Amino acid sequence: MSWGSIYVSLAASVAYEADHAHGCAQGSCYPATGDLLVGREKSLKASSTCGLSKREPYCIVSHLQDDKKCFSCDSRRPFDPVYNTISHRIDNVVTTFKPHRKKSWWQSKNGKSDVVLQLDLEAEFHFTHLIMTFKTFRPAALLIERSADFGRTWQVYRHFAYDCSSAFPGVSPGPLRHVDDVICETRYSDIEPSSGGEVIYRVLDPAIRIEDPYSPSIQNLLKITNLRVNLTRLHTLGDNLLDPRAEIKEKYYYAMYEMVVRGNCFCYGHASECAPIAGADDNIEGMVHGRCVCNHNTNGLNCEACDDFYNDRPWRPAEGREANACKQCECNGHSSQCHFDMAVFLATGNVSGGVCDGCLHNTMGRSCDLCEPFYYRDPLRDVRDPQVCTACDCDPDGSQNGGLCDGHTDRSQGTVGGQCRCKAHVEGPRCDRCRTGFFGLSADDPQGCQPCRCDPRGTVSGRSQCDPVSGDCFCKRLVTGRGCDQCLPEHWALSHDLNGCRACDCDVGGALDNQCTMENGQCRCRNHMAGRQCSQVESGYFFMALDHFLYEAELAKMGQGCVVEPREQQPGRPPSWTGLGFARVPQGGSLEFSVADVPLSMEYDLLLRYESQLLRDWEEVRVTVVRPGSIPTSSPCGNTIPADDRLTTTLPAGSRFVVVPSPICLERGVAYTLRLEFTRYGDANSVSGGGAETILLIDSIALLPRPSSLEMFSGGDAGSEVRRQAMERYRCTEGPRGVSRPLLSDTCAKLTSSMSAVINDGALPCNCDPQGAASSVCDVRGGQCRCRPNVIGRRCDQCAPGTYGFGPSGCKACGCSLEGSSSRLCDGSSGQCACRAGAFGLRCDGCQSGHWGFPHCRPCQCNGHALQCQQKTGACIDCRANTGGDQCDRCADGYYGNPSLASGNHCRPCPCPDGPNSGRHFADSCYQDNHNGQIVCNCIQGYTGARCDECAPGYHGNPSEPGGRCRPCQCSNNIDMSDMGSCDRRSGECRKCLYNTEGPSCGICKSGYHGDASRRNCRKCTCNFLGTTSSQCTERDACVCQRSSGQCQCLDNVIGLSCDHCAPDHWNLAGGRGCETCGCDPHNSVSSSCNEFTGQCQCRDGFGGKTCTDCQEKYWGDPRTQCRACDCDWRGIESAQCHRATGHCVCKQGVSGVRCDQCARGFSGLFPACQPCHQCFGDWDRIVQDLAVRTKTLAGRAHEIQSTGLTGAYEKAFRDLEEKLAKAQGIVNARNATATAVGTLMELIEDLRAQIGETTDTLNRLEGDLTMVQDSNSEASKELSALEREAKALNLTSEQLHRQLDVLKNSNFLGAYDSIRSSYNRSRDAERRANESTTTRPSTVSQSADMRRRTERLITAKKDDFNRKNAANKRALGDLNGRVQGLDMKKINEKVCGAPGDAPCADSPCGGAGCRDDEGKRRCGGLNCAGAAAEAGRALESSRRAEEELSKAMGEVEGLFSKVAEAKSRAEEAKGQAQAALDRATATKNKVERSNNELRDLIKQIREFLTQEGADPDSIEAVANRVLELSIPASPQQIRHLAEEIKERVRSLSNVDAILEQTQDDVRKAEQLLLDAKRARHSAEGVKTTTETVKQALLDAKTAQATAEEAIARAKSDIGDTENRLAQVTTSLMTSNSEKDLRDAVERLGSLGQQIDALKNKRVSNNMAAARAEETATMARDKANEAKQILEGQLTDKFQEVQQRVDTKARVVQEARQRAEGLRDQAKELLTDAQNKLLRLAELEKEYEENQKRLEGKARQLDGLEDKMKAILSDINKQIQIYNTCQ
Repeated sequence: MSWGSIYVSLAASVAYEADHAHGCAQGSCYPATGDLLVGREKSLKASSTCGLSKREPYCIVSHLQDDKKCFSCDSRRPFDPVYNTISHRIDNVVTTFKPHRKKSWWQSKNGKSDVVLQLDLEAEFHFTHLIMTFKTFRPAALLIERSADFGRTWQVYRHFAYDCSSAFPGVSPGPLRHVDDVICETRYSDIEPSSGGEVIYRVLDPAIRIEDPYSPSIQNLLKITNLRVNLTRLHTLGDNLLDPRAEIKEKYYYAMYEMVVRGNCFCYGHASECAPIAGADDNIEGMVHGRCVCNHNTNGLNCEACDDFYNDRPWRPAEGREANACKQCECNGHSSQCHFDMAVFLATGNVSGGVCDGCLHNTMGRSCDLCEPFYYRDPLRDVRDPQVCTACDCDPDGSQNGGLCDGHTDRSQGTVGGQCRCKAHVEGPRCDRCRTGFFGLSADDPQGCQPCRCDPRGTVSGRSQCDPVSGDCFCKRLVTGRGCDQCLPEHWALSHDLNGCRACDCDVGGALDNQCTMENGQCRCRNHMAGRQCSQVESGYFFMALDHFLYEAELAKMGQGCVVEPREQQPGRPPSWTGLGFARVPQGGSLEFSVADVPLSMEYDLLLRYESQLLRDWEEVRVTVVRPGSIPTSSPCGNTIPADDRLTTTLPAGSRFVVVPSPICLERGVAYTLRLEFTRYGDANSVSGGGAETILLIDSIALLPRPSSLEMFSGGDAGSEVRRQAMERYRCTEGPRGVSRPLLSDTCAKLTSSMSAVINDGALPCNCDPQGAASSVCDVRGGQCRCRPNVIGRRCDQCAPGTYGFGPSGCKACGCSLEGSSSRLCDGSSGQCACRAGAFGLRCDGCQSGHWGFPHCRPCQCNGHALQCQQKTGACIDCRANTGGDQCDRCADGYYGNPSLASGNHCRPCPCPDGPNSGRHFADSCYQDNHNGQIVCNCIQGYTGARCDECAPGYHGNPSEPGGRCRPCQCSNNIDMSDMGSCDRRSGECRKCLYNTEGPSCGICKSGYHGDASRRNCRKCTCNFLGTTSSQCTERDACVCQRSSGQCQCLDNVIGLSCDHCAPDHWNLAGGRGCETCGCDPHNSVSSSCNEFTGQCQCRDGFGGKTCTDCQEKYWGDPRTQCRACDCDWRGIESAQCHRATGHCVCKQGVSGVRCDQCARGFSGLFPACQPCHQCFGDWDRIVQDLAVRTKTLAGRAHEIQSTGLTGAYEKAFRDLEEKLAKAQGIVNARNATATAVGTLMELIEDLRAQIGETTDTLNRLEGDLTMVQDSNSEASKELSALEREAKALNLTSEQLHRQLDVLKNSNFLGAYDSIRSSYNRSRDAERRANESTTTRPSTVSQSADMRRRTERLITAKKDDFNRKNAANKRALGDLNGRVQGLDMKKINEKVCGAPGDAPCADSPCGGAGCRDDEGKRRCGGLNCAGAAAEAGRALESSRRAEEELSKAMGEVEGLFSKVAEAKSRAEEAKGQAQAALDRATATKNKVERSNNELRDLIKQIREFLTQEGADPDSIEAVANRVLELSIPASPQQIRHLAEEIKERVRSLSNVDAILEQTQDDVRKAEQLLLDAKRARHSAEGVKTTTETVKQALLDAKTAQATAEEAIARAKSDIGDTENRLAQVTTSLMTSNSEKDLRDAVERLGSLGQQIDALKNKRVSNNMAAARAEETATMARDKANEAKQILEGQLTDKFQEVQQRVDTKARVVQEARQRAEGLRDQAKELLTDAQNKLLRLAELEKEYEENQKRLEGKARQLDGLEDKMKAILSDINKQIQIYNTCQ
């Protein structure tokens, strides 16, 4: 073995010993490290070994003098040092210490470069390093790999190569930066030495510091189950490249003496030794076994799991001093098995994760600490007791879960161990009896007992009590059913009303009968009726008016002499007629009306509306009913006789309508003709012109349903009679007779609506025209649609007279010129007015081309240079030959000459310098001078010169060259435009900038100026010299600022445009160095700002100082806590301000003390007369002070030693020692110690020894010094004590001397004189003050006199009042005294406490006055006492219980309220979504209608164009082609495809959700079909408007459109009724593509309209137009016929099928809506119940308030009685004292 391998093994052993020293008990532990190959020769394999199959030759590379150079290899048998020395198997590399170690080796085959050596281990091992010793050259390239999962995956440890870049391209050559880096090394791959070379690999390189050797990454790096060495390249001498013979390869092979794989078994730090795995040989010396002998309660091959029943914490590897041992589970003695649960561990905050398995003794839970179901924990037993869980005692029939009780007691959860949980309707400790209001205890009943099924709304008592045997309830008057839960027939709304239910009250006309559903009162409605009472109509339907069956006279068949007289409506005035106008009927004329739309067989009144301009009545009008045949007697009109069909009436002259006196009977489904003959006018001769001028204007007739013919008015019951009387009382039949009718009353409106529903079997559809109406919804009463401008009719289906162009935008006014037209009316289609002679145009408002001056047209005067002129002014248009002017009589701008045709001079271009349109014309105009004939140019701005060929001052450029122009000099308007030198005339550079500007374009202000140069407002900078940076100022008044804003460059904390003031919270601008921070205390100052000049902050009260951090003047203390006033004696201070921190006053010389109120040390006498002491005091005082200072110094040192210890002064030395020890410890603990590290360790040990010796000497020396100091301290203490005694003696001597001095002063004459003089001065001073108090005003005496006088006045004023109040108080006291004397203690005790007061306290059960219990508390009242105190206590307890019940009830009410509120919010949300969906659907339909209107308008425009005489064939062909290009479903395949899609969609209808989705698809498809049908119709109309076949196709398309619209309406109705599917409907609407298709169509048609307008201007005609139009019309007719056939056939059938399917599904949706309404009723019931409970709560609250008032009254009585008792006791005590003093 080489020295390298010995060193590595030694280092690993040292590392192990250092880590293993503490053992497994102290933390992690690891087994010993060894060679993993020992004992595993069979697990080591080589991919190539020489001689395994036969004897193979090989040679060696040696010196020339060697005799033998080639040998044989035979590895078929193992190596034997005697008998088989030429075997070179792989097991030869295993380390042995036998003598033949160098005679055995492993050798590969000759010339084999790629060889793999692999070691397969039986378990996980720690791998530390690998050592390979080669007999031949070391490999030129190899790599080491490892696997930690038994060969499933491999990771590379390290690459070794002589040339890394060629052997392992892409692998980093190093250096190694991290311990797990994969690099390529070259140091073990050199060709030298030729034998004995080593390859060493360490997993953990000692040069890389490892922060945490126990980290998972390091442990995973060391862990292996397989090790593989890939030898990839041989070292050769190069001769193999020159000589390819096999003999050359015989000397190149791999041969290895020894291979060492160092490691130990991998135990995750939980084992210190390993044992053989089962089946392994345990007698091999030095073998590292693979099974860990686990500690720390772990097990497994590698200690990778916890022992059984040690799963309370997750398994973790040991780390350093942390053993991370597995913890035993806590199962309280009820289980011996457990498992770990990570979720439990995380839930407990990483404390415990063990879950016990198989709990015994009826326990369960994670720790077997809970009882199983049907058992509960006995609180008197320990949790480990086998009998801790006791069986429940609950009735299984009445308790929940078959007798389950609470498992344990937990107040927070409200559980009590062993308590039974009764079923909802059961009570009792064992849950064995029913609650009140229930009956029939049964185990099969989940509620336990059956409730009394009495609806409280329908029972008489309002409670849910029933017969205990039968359960029958007692119902209200209008309620029935066993549970009083049903209403009588024709009633609904079961509630708490007196009668219980309400009448259905269904609408007599809108409902089929008076039956309704009990849940929501919904009546059975007729067709398209809605609402609970069926009194409303569905959207898109209406109630007819009484004059609904209206027949216009202008549409009737007219007799001889009758003509139509249209009448134009006047803006702002309501029309007095209907329809387009009137029928002008002469005397003897007749009108015939066709009537075939009678909805109900009954009698009708005939209403005739007219307008008469005659003076007298029209005497006779004959009315004849022409029937198609005889009337069967069985028909409703079977009683009609011929005379009933011949009626006559008169027409009053002053009226506009008349009702024929007798009714006419008409039947449903029969066509009638009503013939009106206007036979005779009363006085025809009085009319000028005779009978020819006897004219009557007939407006219309109407059939008014006769109320008496309806059963609702003539049924004979009371309701019919009431309705008939109301109809007559309110005259409901008279309102509809006139055109302008008054507003109906509510009664009439309701009766009329009911009549409409009966006559029409429901409501009528609006059928508003999609083009003429603004909406598909009409007026509910009367059905009038909302018409577009100038559109009339109930359905808005025709233009008003005087308008034309019926379309999506309404109708346009004719606008016929009054001067040029013969009538205000125009053609309804084209709008062409009837022009007078000479007038021209659509409105007859202009002249023909080439004329002007309407209506007096005359030719244009344009001097032969124009063909047209303005119609009003005659100004010529488009003058030619370069002329201009109103009459083309002058030259145009840029030309000169004489334009008159007679002159012969034409207008020629101005040469300035070239003519117009030449690109070099720079003059507005020019003229020719009459004198010299020269052309004078009027140059445009910027040009000058005779020919405008030079640039003017202020402009630059070169106009002389082609394309040259003169442009303004860009000088920002800051130059003199008259100065030629202001800018360069070629380049435009500015040269003479004005107004304090500069720059190439004069665009910026000069330095020292600021402003906007483009506005000429550059101003001088006004910077404050003190606040501006000095580098920006050359002089005090010359500073530079920003040129745009004028902002000066300020110093720190200086702001302002001119840097003239400090920033907020700063001051001291005058310092010239920027402003300083105020630094105001945020708590003690009013604000953070200060005076800008002084820096003084504005302090709060009680604070002072510049920054408010001190107390205010004459105060001291810490301003953060409290400031106190200076308490100084003014006689002994020099300043009124005391020390701000301590409060010590600033004393005068000779004065001391905190307040300066005593004589200082070294002074004697009484303050303030302090005198200096004798000089000897100063000498002694200095000595004492010196000793005090020394003592204080020694005390400080002693305190320092006491706090830091004797080692405090040597902490640095100790730290150095600790650092060196730590460093030495680190070297010792290192696993891979090097020679350098060992040397360093020895040096450290020597240094430590030397320092320890020096430290020991120092300590010994210090110990001696300390002893000396202690001796000196003792002597100093003795001297100090002696000095203290001497000082005390001196003080006594000083006091005696003072007393003697006083005696001497008084006994001496001078001393007595001084005392007398002092007394005299004090007396004079007192006299002066007394005089001042009397003479000076105001003085104390004068103020006292004033006060006395005011007091006397007050006494005089208040005397009488005081006397009166005093007398009243005395009388009141007397009365009180009498009442007190009359009080009987016995009665008071009896009323208050409940027992007479004469009984002793010991015998009285209720106590009384003066009675106390055993604890010394007053005793009054008791359990069976009837006194006020007991009553008050019971009342208080009752009020408390009531308050608890009230709180509980309030909680329930709040819960109900929240539920009701939630239901309400959901209903509102559903309503909002429904409204949003309806809005989107309406918007989509409106878009479709607008598109239809635009298409119709376009069709009419095309028709107009095609009918004009000036349309040429090219234009007609272009229009026809564009129309035919429109995408229409013109082929049967397309229509059939769409029909199949509709059929598929309808076939998939299965449930409500699918219905809604497919309904939307049907809507979209129907809309697409509608659009396609409209396109087909429009195309046909636009191309061939003159053929009847196309018209018929259009009518068919219109029928399809109506059918599609009806399907759309029904689908939208379904959408609106289904509120719980709104989101899906909304999504379908939003994703619809119909809007996009419509927009595309509108855009294409818009462009088509523009082209048509352009084509209209063409005026050329020829004979080929008719032929091409006929050909195009034929094509269109074919297309229209084909579309007609398709639309009449399969498409119509599909639409009908869709309608049937949608109607069927609509009923399902209606049922869903009814269920939703049922839920709404339940919510209403909940609300009602909540309201009742609120009422009950209000009653309880009222009772509580009354109890509270009574309680307060009792309390007040008690207070009064207590006061009286105290007064009595006081009197008794007084009497006792009086009796005690008697003798």
